[in-house]
Formats: sequence, structure tokens, C-alpha cells
Amino acid sequence: MDQLKRSLLEAPIIEKNGYHYFVHPISDGVPKLDPTLLREIVIRIIRKADLEEVDRIVTPAAMGIHISTAVSLMTDIPLTVIRKRQYGLEDEVAISQKTGYSENEMYINDVREGERVLVLDDVLSTGGTLASVLEALDGIGAEVIDTVAVIKKVGGENKVDDAGYDVKTLINVDVVDGEVVIVDEEGD
Repeated sequence: MDQLKRSLLEAPIIEKNGYHYFVHPISDGVPKLDPTLLREIVIRIIRKADLEEVDRIVTPAAMGIHISTAVSLMTDIPLTVIRKRQYGLEDEVAISQKTGYSENEMYINDVREGERVLVLDDVLSTGGTLASVLEALDGIGAEVIDTVAVIKKVGGENKVDDAGYDVKTLINVDVVDGEVVIVDEEGD
């Protein structure tokens, strides 16, 4: 995890409505995403996640797509992206997503009752996105085998924990005095 740790320690911090947000290639697409960093993350996800029984990877748009695509390519597990655009397809499920800095509608298509899924995301911060996704998957009747977020930002409300979901992470960080601080190099 040397590259992920190093890249986080070098990440710029911005403030949006009182929320301290790190800008990172995994969570924001800037600065550039080095393929060796993505490879390191994908290998770690494959080692950490319970993939044996998974039928499908599910990820929210947009920043989970590159991670999930790489994991899908390495594992041959199909991928479904939860989109911010409504298509009106049969069995489409709407999700209200509320994070520390935004509120949106998202839509799940093509996930069926009884399917066994791995949920992947870039960052677990307030837990708003993942809690909404996991609740919607439960409502569909999909079986969530595992959930992994690359980076966990600690120190605030976490709606996923409050809802009783367990999320594995690769690294846990906090933002203190305008800088990223590594809380746990191994994550949860």
C-alpha cells in the first residue's frame, strides 16, 4: 500500500460547505491516476474481498467505475454500474443518495433477486452513498456477499455503520489541520 499511502499524504485538501475533502485520483480522477496505483488497489481488493460466491460487482457512478472495471477484468465477474441517469427500464430501482456535500438520485438496473453481489466504491466518508446502495440492494433481494471501499475517511458520521452494514476498507484516513493523516494503513 505504499503508493496509496503516499498519494493520500500528498493529496490537496479543499473545503466545501465546511466539509474537508481530499482531492485524489481514486476519488476524483485528478491528479492523473497512475496505473501502478490502480493495480496496487485492485490486487488488494481481490485479496481482501470474499469473491468466491459473487455473481456480479455493483458500483455507484462515477468514481467507482475505474476500480470496479479493473477488478472485473481481473476476476471475470460481470459489472453493473449504478447510474445517476434514469433510463426507465423494467425493474429500475431509484436510490436517494445523500453525502456530506451533495444530494442526488441514482438508479440500479439489471440486478435481480437472489443475485450475489460485491459492492465496490472509492471512498467511504459519511456513508450516505453506500448505505443507500446497500439498502436498495436489500430491497431488491440481492445478497450482498461483501462490500469494499478503497479509502475510509474517519472522524464523522458514518451512515453505513449506523445501519449495521460491514464495509471492508483498504486504508483509513482523517483530515486534521488541512492535511491527510493515515489512521490505519490496513483499513477495516
